[in-house]
Amino acid sequence: MSEKYSVIGKNVHRVDGTEKVTGTAKYTFDIVLPNMLYGKILRSPYTSAKIVSIDTSKAEKMEGVYAVVTAKDTIHKKQGIWRRFPELCDEEILCSTKVRYIGDPVAAVAAIDEYTAEEALNLIEVEYEPLPAVYSQLEAIKEDAPQVHDGVELNINVTRHIEWGDVDEAFKECDVIREDHFVCSSQAHMCMETHCAAASYSYDGKLTVWASTQASYYTQVLLAGMLGMREGDIRVIKPPVGGGFGGKFELDSAQFCAALLSKKICRPVRIVLTREEEFTATKRRTPIVYTSRIGAKKDGTILAKEIRGITDGGAYTGMGATALYLTGFFSSFPYKYPNYRYDGYRAYTNTEPTSAMRGFGAPQAVFVGEQQIDLIAKDLGIDPIEIRRINGMVPNYEVPGQAFIQSCGLHQCLDKIDNYIKGRGKLPANRGIGVAAYGFMSGGIFNWFDTPYAFSSAIVKLSIDGKVDLFTGACDIGQGSDTTLSMITAEELGVKLSDIRIHAADTAICPADLGAWGSRETLMNGNACKMAAADAKRQIIEFAAAKMGVNIVHDLDIRDGWIYLADRPERKVSYYDIVREAIRGRDGETIIGRGHYTPHRKGMISPAYSFGVQAVEVDVDPETGKMKLINVVTAHESGTVINPIGITGQLEGAIMMAGGYALCEDQPMDQGKILNPSLADYKVIRSLDMPKTEIIEVDTYEPEGPFGAKEAGEGLTNPTAGAIANAVRNAVGVTITSLPITPEKIFMAMQEKKAKEKKAK
Repeated sequence: MSEKYSVIGKNVHRVDGTEKVTGTAKYTFDIVLPNMLYGKILRSPYTSAKIVSIDTSKAEKMEGVYAVVTAKDTIHKKQGIWRRFPELCDEEILCSTKVRYIGDPVAAVAAIDEYTAEEALNLIEVEYEPLPAVYSQLEAIKEDAPQVHDGVELNINVTRHIEWGDVDEAFKECDVIREDHFVCSSQAHMCMETHCAAASYSYDGKLTVWASTQASYYTQVLLAGMLGMREGDIRVIKPPVGGGFGGKFELDSAQFCAALLSKKICRPVRIVLTREEEFTATKRRTPIVYTSRIGAKKDGTILAKEIRGITDGGAYTGMGATALYLTGFFSSFPYKYPNYRYDGYRAYTNTEPTSAMRGFGAPQAVFVGEQQIDLIAKDLGIDPIEIRRINGMVPNYEVPGQAFIQSCGLHQCLDKIDNYIKGRGKLPANRGIGVAAYGFMSGGIFNWFDTPYAFSSAIVKLSIDGKVDLFTGACDIGQGSDTTLSMITAEELGVKLSDIRIHAADTAICPADLGAWGSRETLMNGNACKMAAADAKRQIIEFAAAKMGVNIVHDLDIRDGWIYLADRPERKVSYYDIVREAIRGRDGETIIGRGHYTPHRKGMISPAYSFGVQAVEVDVDPETGKMKLINVVTAHESGTVINPIGITGQLEGAIMMAGGYALCEDQPMDQGKILNPSLADYKVIRSLDMPKTEIIEVDTYEPEGPFGAKEAGEGLTNPTAGAIANAVRNAVGVTITSLPITPEKIFMAMQEKKAKEKKAK
């Protein structure tokens, strides 16, 4: 009994790993139901146009076609995640009078096979009247720009403002002030599994939907609203998901159209988006243009920061309003800014909508902020690590009106990275190491629905043989939450991990959970699972106390399948025997434990935050601007580590994704049309492109987290772009202020630098 934990802190393979590596896991894409039909969606070829008429008669008469739906088959309701703010629910899914981007859904068909469905789309005749369009946020906010949505002045969809202190007065006291401009590009989610859903509406008025989703509960509620059904008449099941990254959080066209078609004909319908549709007709990372102003004293103390961000929102709101807020919030991290001001503006454009993506506005904010920290450190002649030490957040720090930081290992992370950099010694020519620090939330305290449910709930049910069924609404989308939650439950209950069987993300049998976003499942659902296990454990111990003749139940504990006296561990009884006797002794009543967790405004944004510092070493070819990643070292703190091997996988994956955003991933457009909607043209970092990576875990404990745990993984998508930009500057002396950081940009910046140096001579 000497080790602190039996399960937590051990390297554990994922509970769903065997199915996935053997290919036996059934994803939504694999689902085949009796009498199932195949659906396809007709999409707009125009960026902006009035729909004059839709004629589906030819498609309806085609052999093998069973249903065609358009806006006339809907209840004419606009959808959006912002149910508390109806004015932000602005998307019809099937357009009735106007299309607003290339890819906007107009009609859908269900047929005997995909080929027939595709042919039927070609028979649908839509008459469009093209309208003026606008394609960038800076053009959209001009006085004479076409309106994407009628009545929205200057196409300003949403504004956000954050402020504390006296920014204007603080700037007057600064010894050095910098103002810089940055441009952050778009990015596709690039999930291995495209958006897909299978829907089956039965004659008794019940709808079952299998969906590749990050939030089965939200999908249930949003479908109910859009179909005019009761929530309880809709069951959403989440099979294994081939990636989400924020792109499968909202109701999408595959889910809605499959459900609408099935409801019309009472037959199952499955829709799987093509890879081209995935690129052109789903939501993407938000492009943002920033102006950032920062001021400091000579000793490196930062007194003020002012930042303005204008985002390209695309055609609809989606989660973009939250991204707009969070990029302003995370622009204040991870430093103690005594005076801060953020103004954010989200502009509608006639492009593919922008919304949530891993990091949720933070990667853009950190790219801007960490470059400015380095630049002002250079102006002041202060070491980049030292200026971060001077201003870095500490435990029990409060971000005025925004957040309360309980645990924070930022300074320990800085020390680890400082030691690493010093250990590298003198670098070869055109080599540079750049650093970037970050902090990230452990689940957002956002409730767009104003739901009466807890943020996370769990139920633990014990069988007579001691086996445990864990019911949770949490969504494992590849991050490993099923394993983490099973480990937390096993540890709290005192049983083996193999005793836990998890049932997750099925709205018919699992309690509600708000889904996998904002790195929330470990802390929020982990707390719920721990509470449910503790409730079941209490019932077992009460019975065991009577059995063992112990007066105080607190003297007993359970570990490794044994119930024992805390001060005399040799006096023990079998957990499995006690469970069997307890159920028999209660006339067969099942032992059920319940748990729920809602962070009651413990900080405005999140109940806890993780922190880290990343160092990236690059080599730049001065003749071509081509850059090579040499290695990436990250000092990271996430509270108590539940599963070390799981965290390593999450962090390495985050570095790979963030590296792609920094170096090559982009979605260039021409008049609103994405020019690279294929895996051949959209460039990503592959496994062979990955540099050497090292993860340094810094030990901290989060009081709000289960067993002291908090976020691990999503936060690490934030620092890489900024660290690479700083590394390039240290290697060849040029600052790249726009993403992605391409060889062309580096080469042109070096040429411009040479020209200035030559002119100065």
